[in-house]
Amino acid sequence: MASYQLVRGMRDILPERAAAWQRVEAVLADVFARYGYREIRLPLVEATALFARGVGETTDIVEKEMYTFADRKGNPLSLRPEGTAGCARACIENGLLRGPPLRLWYHGSMFRYERPQKGRTREHTQFGAEVFGLPGPDVDAELLLMLARAFRALGVDLALELNTLGTSAARARYRQVLLDFLRPRAADLDEASRRRLETNPLRVLDSKAPSTAALVANAPNIHDHLDAESRAHFDGLRRHLDDANVQYRVNPRLVRGLDYYTHTVFEWTTDALGAQNAVASGGRYDDLVERLGGRATPGAGFAIGLDRLVLLHEAGAGAPSPAVDVYVAAADVQWAPRAAQVAEQIRDATPLKVLCHAGGGSLKRQLRAADKSGARWAVLVGEEEARLGGASLKPLRGDGAGQAPGQTLLAMDALLKTLADNAAETHQAA
Repeated sequence: MASYQLVRGMRDILPERAAAWQRVEAVLADVFARYGYREIRLPLVEATALFARGVGETTDIVEKEMYTFADRKGNPLSLRPEGTAGCARACIENGLLRGPPLRLWYHGSMFRYERPQKGRTREHTQFGAEVFGLPGPDVDAELLLMLARAFRALGVDLALELNTLGTSAARARYRQVLLDFLRPRAADLDEASRRRLETNPLRVLDSKAPSTAALVANAPNIHDHLDAESRAHFDGLRRHLDDANVQYRVNPRLVRGLDYYTHTVFEWTTDALGAQNAVASGGRYDDLVERLGGRATPGAGFAIGLDRLVLLHEAGAGAPSPAVDVYVAAADVQWAPRAAQVAEQIRDATPLKVLCHAGGGSLKRQLRAADKSGARWAVLVGEEEARLGGASLKPLRGDGAGQAPGQTLLAMDALLKTLADNAAETHQAA
């Protein structure tokens, strides 16, 4: 057993899985860039007060999930539990909200002290996007269309749930209506819902406790208490999604767990990960920037739980691509420098992943290592190859593998062209 072990709730992403993470991250970054979103890189540590003010002092995150500590001067700091508050802080502090509307994305670790489950660890990775300065439902729809495109590109099938909390005024009025309904029934609520009743009653609506869920099924519907502005915004969003053929289900009990939401809230969910079914979620937060000390600026955004999205992508992606395409071996130790040069030439001429053998050993042992690596080709360098200024190409997989004569001695230009042509065909097939 190792002297030191992983801290509970954290995770190692080993090389065998890192490739899947890279694929998912690359697709998301590409899709977001195609919609005009630019990357912003945010710190892992923020002032604790930022989350208390932005996320909400009575939310589960602030009350019991943050990793909080004091620095040497006694200032309370926290590892970031989510990205929106920090992104808004950065935009306010650096004057980014004084210009035209802003579209941003970010990526990195978040930290919440929760019971670890499949797809949910105490350190988890999020891809998020935020828009500032655009108040209409059209940008809410843009965020959802962007997500739908990313999920299609990854081969992941998710269901979209949609709701509205209305304007701040409409939300406040509904909060009182809901309190009037829940207070006489407080004894029938689960413990967590009783604790939230006076501070964050809307959270009672999405309780997973069966008894509470049965009770709130008869609670007043927020859609019956919307004002004209709230209704127009939600109707506009639905028209955009209907015109784009985006499938969704309106869920009047969907409220999200953070205090800063107004108008649109949404979740993309799956049945494939057990109880942890939300893969991406977000909505509109038109009051957040002002709450954090900036001038009133409308905002909307979302976060994707990358741990869960990678699990879904891996389940549907089939066998991963090999870590190595070409394995370069030397017939004898004296030809190792020449083999290294050949490996560099292949890397220069093709996009293939090339591993050059190191550590010596017989050619037979090197070919066993080449086969074990998963490489499609072995490239061999020895006395005859060096004399002719080329190398031998030996297929290890696919057509030609194991067939006589087994390997072909090629001039360097011919070798590079053969590998480049095969790389292009493989890329087109993928």
